Parts: sequence; structure tokens; C-alpha cells
Amino acid sequence: MKFLNSVGAGLAALVSVAAADDTAILYKESARNANQSLLWGPYRPNLYFGVRPRIPKSLMGGLMWSKIENFQDVQNNFRHTCEQGDGMRGYGWDEFDARTGGVQSVYDEGNGIDIRTMFVKIPGGSNGGSWAARIRGTVRNDSPPNIKTTVVFYASLEGLGALEVENVEPVGYEGDITLKGESDGLGEYTLVVTAGRGHHPKNDHAAYEEKPLDRTFVNSVTVPGEILWQAKPILFKMLKESVDKCVEKYGEENVPPPSQVYTIMNKPGPGNMHMIQKVFEGNFEFDVIFNSGSSGKEYTSQDVTGFIEKTSKGFFERFIATFDPKPPFDIEKLQRFGTNLFSNLLGGLGYFYGDSVVDRSYAPEYDEENEGFWEETQAAREKHLEQLEGPSELFTTIPSRSFFPRGFYWDEGFHLIPIADWDLDLALEVVKSWFNLMDADGWIGREQILGAEARSKVPQEFQTQYPHYANPPTLFFIIDSLITRLGALNGTSPPAKETLGEKPTSVHLGNPDLALHYLRELYPKLKTHYHWFRRTQAGDLKSYDRDAFSSKEAYRWRGRTPQHILTSGLDDYPRPQPPHPGELHVDLMSWMGMMTKSLKNIATLLQMDDDVAELTTIETAILRNIDDLHWSEKEKCYCDATIDDFEENALVCHKGYISLFPFLTGLLDPKSEKLGHILNLIGDREELWSDFGLRSLSKKDEFYGTAENYWRGPVWMNMNYLAVAQLLKYAQTLGPYQEKSKDLYSRLRLNLISTVFESWQETGFAWEQYNPETGKGQRTQHFTGWTSLVVKIMGMPDLSGGKWKAGKDEL
Repeated sequence: MKFLNSVGAGLAALVSVAAADDTAILYKESARNANQSLLWGPYRPNLYFGVRPRIPKSLMGGLMWSKIENFQDVQNNFRHTCEQGDGMRGYGWDEFDARTGGVQSVYDEGNGIDIRTMFVKIPGGSNGGSWAARIRGTVRNDSPPNIKTTVVFYASLEGLGALEVENVEPVGYEGDITLKGESDGLGEYTLVVTAGRGHHPKNDHAAYEEKPLDRTFVNSVTVPGEILWQAKPILFKMLKESVDKCVEKYGEENVPPPSQVYTIMNKPGPGNMHMIQKVFEGNFEFDVIFNSGSSGKEYTSQDVTGFIEKTSKGFFERFIATFDPKPPFDIEKLQRFGTNLFSNLLGGLGYFYGDSVVDRSYAPEYDEENEGFWEETQAAREKHLEQLEGPSELFTTIPSRSFFPRGFYWDEGFHLIPIADWDLDLALEVVKSWFNLMDADGWIGREQILGAEARSKVPQEFQTQYPHYANPPTLFFIIDSLITRLGALNGTSPPAKETLGEKPTSVHLGNPDLALHYLRELYPKLKTHYHWFRRTQAGDLKSYDRDAFSSKEAYRWRGRTPQHILTSGLDDYPRPQPPHPGELHVDLMSWMGMMTKSLKNIATLLQMDDDVAELTTIETAILRNIDDLHWSEKEKCYCDATIDDFEENALVCHKGYISLFPFLTGLLDPKSEKLGHILNLIGDREELWSDFGLRSLSKKDEFYGTAENYWRGPVWMNMNYLAVAQLLKYAQTLGPYQEKSKDLYSRLRLNLISTVFESWQETGFAWEQYNPETGKGQRTQHFTGWTSLVVKIMGMPDLSGGKWKAGKDEL
């Protein structure tokens, strides 16, 4: 019998191994397919329109344009990178899907023209398929109908391969232009820029005979790979050569019109950068078509029209089916607003590759153990040299195309909350990309500034990353979402399919074995990252007389100065003064509670019994210590702790977002008396409540609205989203505070949507934060990162039947 049992166990083990191997093979195949559908995209979100694949040192394209009515326009109005100072009436994606494409509108008041870019992916072949972009210019109603515009599309190739103009025309091109290329990961391909449609300016100057403006001009050059991203300065150098040539030939008194002068010399040929310029009068349209050699087909503009129609069809219906806006937001005007915000969030996907600046000196001053540690830290920074590390790659969404066109660790988790509803597999791909950046110790840099192009948008003093600096671990939100949707923790079986109209089934939900494989691969990294937090951000409980349940669970953000804790994400929020090595931060303690709970859920699902036991013990200790170390019975809220002049523990209470953190991260019991006090703080108009959302700092606080006033009063949508989500949870849970939670939830939900919508309607933009007194958007415009969480809020249930006034419209 023992022999038979042994054989049976052996066979079972073999079957299990075989099943695991099959799952691993299937997972690799699904990952390959995902990479194919996500290979190409407008993954240069810092540009008004730029396209590239998720391949290092590869083919890149971009768009530039300017009006050319006089000799000053080109210098001041040439568009390329998204800039807050461009004076746009608005810009961004009207609809966008990462796997198929979308439509973007740029309302360029300064240039008197609106630019629409329609990007579509064309599946087929083995190298990510083909794609096309239709560029359309429409003269604005307040501009002359014959306004003159110059448009440049450029293609560049960094790294190995070849890219050259196939059909050389010495004077300029009356028809299409074809570039032929070959590079790693893409194979052979052609890039066609069509002649397009539109009128071209004419003039009687002799220069027109040499260079008729009804032609397209191509200038091919070879430049160092590391400066290919500087397309605009390279173009300006070409234009200056043309200007100098005109002045030399015709003299300053007889120069041609601006539309003639500001054209590049037509010099097509081989090179790693090709500028392709067109000059139009009035409306225009042309296509850029990338034909992958692996697809076996050369697509035309007629094909592109069909693909654009197919891509756009059903997008709005899919949005409604996915996010299901509830009353009073279930009207088309509000739904279109939600579509815009979400499309811009998703259209902010970027692929970044390059080196980063890191200080790995591990100077003892960086441990921040002495009083006055921030001065020692600053001195150490000046003494130790940072180094370039990498290169690394990151697939990420960004907070703002104009101001923050790069990856931010704590922003990302918020960004992916709505994206996970739309395309869970994409969200998990982004999470995996972030954890691929993790070093052996478990550190992930909080701000990913990869390469010279990314660094050009960041002041030098903020470029260096430090391996002892943390940031709120919001990516765990997305892992929790996966677990919840698998239904593993509540005993329900995972859904076999998830279909919404024509939405593709999530690979991970359609086959739970693949989801488990994903989690098994990621879990060791999550665990290493978690223990890096516990080790590097530990607070000091042993050196001071503090009464707490656990002698281990307390936490402190490193990177503190008297003015800031940038690492906390709440940069200038008031903290104990002066900074002290014995400080304890309730927000970090709460994040650690959330992180522990999440990791325990994963370990439970993966049947890691020893880890579950350890994490349960830690979770209990954190929950107890939050109350023991951070609850102020006097102020009836949670507070940071420090050490006073008598070397004793002291709570420092600045009521605001910090005071809410155990509530915001879902750690409060629905029957806890402390919850009642938190709800009172939330609902008090003299403290946090405003008609536009919850203030970041109490109106009564001495620091309200002072100094930088970044997190000292303004309304932030990420924190308000956490608040409204928790209020909904308590509103749907039996307990003494159910009705109060319901009331606050219903009113806050209405206020938040009204605030963002009215400002968007007035300005054309979503904003980084909102004024708590007026509701006006402020700071960074086109902040379609976590402000886009309003689409999730719109989809939350209506518990009150309330109405909402937005501007002049009764909704």
C-alpha cells in the first residue's frame, strides 16, 4: 500500500509539474500576443503627437507645425512638445484605446488652426503589425480662411538599422514620399507620407520657381543618436540655413514671403533623421502610413479611412458599458466629459528608455539618525557624486503631458484604477514594467527620469534618485483589484469570460491559471519590495519611552526637510517642527497597513501559509499601533508623532488628509468610535469640507493657504477618490455610522464631479488641484492623471437621488 501511495503521489507531482509547464508556455504566448497589440502607440506623450514602439533605440516619429503669416510666427509658435505656455484652448484624446488607436484634437488658438490626429493600429504580421496616422488641420472660426500653415512630420532611427528615402525627387515631391527601413524588432518596413489634400500658397517671387510650395520637401541628415530627440532645434537649424541662403541670394530688401522663406532645403537620401515638410493655405489633410514587411500588404489612404471608422465605432458605447455612469451623471454631456478624461489618461501611456541619475553612496548621513539630520544630508549630497545607471525601460502612464511627462511611482497606482476596468491585462503589464525596475534590495525609484529627453523637463536639483527614498505603494491597489475580480477571497469562482460589447476578454480573467502564474512570478518581487519598506522606513520605538502594542511597527519617511517630505507625496503638508529622528508618520504607517493586508491576500491565494501567518501578525501589530501611537484623544483624529524637548512622545496634529489616512486606506472598523470622529472632521465646513471637495488641510490650521500652498488647502482628486470610496463602503455596511457615511458620500460625490466638470468646461483642461474657495482648477493644466478618477466616481451608485447644477445647466 505504501508503494502504491508513493507511486500515486509521484504521478500527481508529475501531473502538477506538467500542468505548471503548460501554464508557463501559455503565459509566454499570451505575453507575446499582448506585446504585439501594445508594441506601437503614441508613446511619446510629451509631444502633441509622437509615435514609437516599445523597443529601445528604434524608429520614432513626431509632428510639428506653425502658422507662417509673418516672420515672427515661426520663432514663437512652432509646436512640438506640449507646453503650458502655448496658450492652447485645449488638447488631448477625444477617444483612445491602447490596442486599437484613437482620435486627438488640438485646439491651437495661437496658430489659428485646430489639428486632429487620428491614429490606428493595423494588426497582422509578426512584428507588431502596421499603423497609420491621419493629420488634419481645420482653420478656426476666428481665423482667416486662407491662413498659411507649415507642417513637419519627422522620422528618426536610433541604433542599428537603416532608414532612407526610396524615391528621390530633386525639387520636391508632388506625390507620396516613401521611406524604406529595417531595424531590430521591426524587421523590414516602409513609412509613407502621402501627398494629402489641401491648397498651397503661391507667390510671384523668383524663389517660388526654384521651390514650388505645392511640393513636399524632405531633408535627410545624420545626427548623433543621443540628440535625435531634439527634433525642433535640428529643424530650426535647417530653416536657418534656408533663411541665410535666401538673404544671400535675394538680399534683405527682397526676401521671399515667410511661407517661402521658412522651408527646408530639399535634400532627400540616407540618414537617421528625415524632416518632411508641407506648406498649406487653409484646411489640409495627409496620412502617415507604416507598413510592416511582415504583414505582406501595402496599405493606402483608402484603407486608413476604413480603419479609422472601425476604430472609432463603438468606443463611446464601450465606455458607457465599462464605467456605467450612474445618476445624475447618466446623461450624454457628462458621459462625453468622462470619455475625454479617461481617453487622455490612457492616451498618456508612454514608453521610456534611458539612463537615470542615482546616488548610491549610502552615506551614513542618509540614515537621518541625528538631530539636524537634514543639514547633514544636504552636506553629504554636495560631497558625494551621483552616477548614471541603466539604461532602463518603463511602460507607464504620466500625470501631465506638459509638466510631468514621465513615470511617478505613487501616481501610477491611481492611474491604473480606471484603466484596470477598461483593460486589466494592460494595467498588469504596466505594474510588471514598474517592478522590473526594482533593484536587488527591493528599491524602486519614486520618479523615473529616464534619458536626456526626460531630464530636460526636470530641474537638476530634482533629478537624482536615492535608494533609501520611498513613495506611497499604490501599485498594490491594482494587485488587490485582480484578486477581488478573481473572486478568490470571498469564495466565488472566477468568471470564465468578461465581455463588454466588442471588448476583448481579459486573458487573466478568462484563464485564472494565467492570473495565478502572473502572481507567482510577481510575488517574490512584491515581498522583497515590502521588506525594503519595513527595513528602510522603520521608525524608532526603542530609543524613546513610547507605549505601544508592538515594539516594531512604526514608520518614518526618509527625505525630510523642515519644509517638505517629498517622499510622502504630500510635499509641503505641515509636519512636526523641527524635524526629529524620532518622528513617526501616520500616513506611512497606514500605507504599510494597506501593503501588509494586500500582500497577505496574495499569499493566501497562493497558499503561502508561513507568509500568511507572518503577515497576519504584522497586520495586527500595525492596526494596534496606529491607535496606540497616532490617535489623539484630545483632537479626535490621527496625528504624526515626534519627540519633545523632554525626550517624550508628543503628537502633532495638523488636521487634514494626514488625519484621515487610516480611514483612506481602509483600516478602520465600521463600528469604531474613531470612525465617527473622522466623519465629523470630514463633514465640518470649518475644517475639511468644502463645496468643491475635501480640503487637504483644515481651514482652521495656522498653515492653511500659506507658503507654497501645495498641500495646505487645495482639493486633490486622488485623496478625495479614496475618501468617497471609503464612504461608500461604510454607507453600504451595517453599523452606527452608516447613515452619516451615506449622507457624506452622496454630497461629496456630487461636489467632486461638479468641480472637475465645470473647470473643464470653462478652460478645456483637467487640473492638478482645485481651489477650495472657488473650485477653479489650478497649478498644472492638462493633468489627466489621477484627476481622471472622476470616471470611477461617476460610476459609483447614486444613494440619494440628488440633483446637480453645472454652470447654467440643471442636471
